[in-house]
Amino acid sequence: MTGNLIVANIGELATPRGFAANTGIQMSHLDRIKAAGIAIEDGQIVYCGTEAESEFQARLKLAKVAGTQVLDAKAKACVPGFIDCHTHFIYAGSREDEFFWRARGLPYMEIHKRGGGILRTVESTRNASSDELFSLGKTRLASMLAQGITTVEAKSGYGLDLDTEVKQLETIDALRFATPIDIVPTYLGPHAIPPEFAEDSDRYIDFIIQDVLPFIKARKLAAFADIFCEKGIFDIGQSRHYLQAAERLGFGLKIHADEIEHMGGAGLAAELGAISADHLLKASQEDLAAMGQAGVVAVCLPLTAFTLREPYAPARAMIDSGLAVALASDFNPGSCYSQSIPLIFALAVLYMGLSLEEALTALTLNGAASLGLADSTGSLEKGKAGDLLLLDAPSCDYLAYNVGMNLVSTVVKNGVIVREN
Repeated sequence: MTGNLIVANIGELATPRGFAANTGIQMSHLDRIKAAGIAIEDGQIVYCGTEAESEFQARLKLAKVAGTQVLDAKAKACVPGFIDCHTHFIYAGSREDEFFWRARGLPYMEIHKRGGGILRTVESTRNASSDELFSLGKTRLASMLAQGITTVEAKSGYGLDLDTEVKQLETIDALRFATPIDIVPTYLGPHAIPPEFAEDSDRYIDFIIQDVLPFIKARKLAAFADIFCEKGIFDIGQSRHYLQAAERLGFGLKIHADEIEHMGGAGLAAELGAISADHLLKASQEDLAAMGQAGVVAVCLPLTAFTLREPYAPARAMIDSGLAVALASDFNPGSCYSQSIPLIFALAVLYMGLSLEEALTALTLNGAASLGLADSTGSLEKGKAGDLLLLDAPSCDYLAYNVGMNLVSTVVKNGVIVREN
């Protein structure tokens, strides 16, 4: 849906600017406009600036005559809709016992070796019907909308076969018509080694390249291809082979890189020109520098590091070196059963060394850039989608100051009010 809407009496409008990722010091540059107004026509922003400007006043007057909806912001702060650019929210089952194993000190890879981890969710998801996955996904999307998420990436990767991976991606496609949130689909078949290929991971990669990727591409079920490059899962050679094959078919490239151990995944992302490399807890400075030169967005996932009790990705150093940094949840049933946007803000500011301005840019414009959408969303400026949030606060600073609290009061998507908390 798209709509016509005037938002008046905004106390503070805070937004990054640009139609590409902000890098380095740019990430701290927010436009902060007091007494602001926004005009949206057919879902797109046509005015964004001070309320006193004659153009806005003329649009406001015309709107009242034409009966166009006028939203009184009541001096609340306004920011772009949040973009969660890395999630795994289409799955069945749960792994709450693993959370407590981890709390007692059992390492992630040891849980994996015991038969827990990803393969446990694979079994549940293979056994789930499409209707069950749809219902679970719809419920999770409603929670996202309440937190102000207007665009989300959704990965497959809990089937590791053709049928279940397609079932996940078809569910993602069906959910686009059940939510106002824009959903960007990513194929993550090489998320783990399935039991059928337990003794030959090379053969599994060949199966994906020969049978699965062409099938998914022909049906336009995914925009991106991703792989979990990690010790004991898929190595650099396998990751390169898979990503190059995906690129030849026209997929955008993403990579789970250097999460548990340094494998060189960040360097591979730079080599292949991936749109993003995600996690990066153990990435080397050399590889991060190469990412910056190649224009790869560094997607940091602080909720996962928090849950795993691992050191956070060095986002402060990344930004200082000139990288574009995005923040996302990594919502999944194992290593991060959370999609708390408020907690991401708190962790980014309190433990990762980001300013509020940098954190907001990372969760909006740079998140959009990591999905190839920075030209159409992620900031509040003329020509972009009318995706915005009103906060129960006078300033965007409260997003970090009110630690862990959801301040979103109103969600607007494409010029339509889609949620009021």
